[in-house]
Amino acid sequence: MTFNEDSRLGGGKVKRRGRAAAVGGGAVGVGAIVVFLIAEFTGVDLSGIVGGGDLTQITQRDEAVDAAPECRTGRDANQRVECRMEGAAESLDQYWTSESRSLGIAYTTPDFYLFQDSTDTSCGQASAATGPFYCPPDRAIYLDTAFYDDLQAQYGSSGGPLAQMYVVAHEWGHHVQQLQGAFAQTDRSGTGADSGSVRVELQADCYAGAWVGDAATTEDADGQTFFEPITRAEIADALSAASAVGDDSIQERATGRADPDSFTHGSSEQRQRWFLRGYQQGATSCDTLSIPGSAL
Repeated sequence: MTFNEDSRLGGGKVKRRGRAAAVGGGAVGVGAIVVFLIAEFTGVDLSGIVGGGDLTQITQRDEAVDAAPECRTGRDANQRVECRMEGAAESLDQYWTSESRSLGIAYTTPDFYLFQDSTDTSCGQASAATGPFYCPPDRAIYLDTAFYDDLQAQYGSSGGPLAQMYVVAHEWGHHVQQLQGAFAQTDRSGTGADSGSVRVELQADCYAGAWVGDAATTEDADGQTFFEPITRAEIADALSAASAVGDDSIQERATGRADPDSFTHGSSEQRQRWFLRGYQQGATSCDTLSIPGSAL
């Protein structure tokens, strides 16, 4: 999707997680910092030769800062991926604040973190190889934007702006499911074409489509629409991403064959179909949890 260049981004929806050093155990002198840097870059621990109690423990922790403080308009979102993530988050938040009423849930905004290489979460250590994900205990979305390069180069997606934002909207859909209680009520431990895990993923695809269907009418704080009218080419862009991450597509690229009994996210055809269902019929049409497996 193309952002309306004059739309205004409020900022603050997307944070960037980074690694920071914490030095404890008393006053920190220059010598302690030098020792820390030597250890970091050479692997040689010289802390034993530092006198006094200046350096007793050095730990690393994740810190979050505003990921896009300079992103102010839709023009910025059309040009930079961090700004695009901010714009998508603001639009998604506006949409679900309103649409949640139709689902009967009390909506709250998820945290949304960008990271590079790795980060710690309540769901475990995440790396770029993990791919984008939603962590229910944190009620947060985690994404390394390097995944978008993989989406295009390794998974065969067109990799355009709506393909990128589809990924965010899918994870946002998982947050909506968390608020609905779908995660707690669905057994996601199994695999297979009609397993609970597949049903949850297809519903998140449908929720992503529902947002896209409404996105061109969602407005910023000034009453300006975030996006220009959506084109068929942009919908095809999103569908290419949904197809690229289908279980059958991933398995066929890896092994040359698909095994439906091991599916956890749904086939390419299913993911595209449920995205389109949400796009055409809205979030209330996204019941994948109670229907027969043959209807998935």
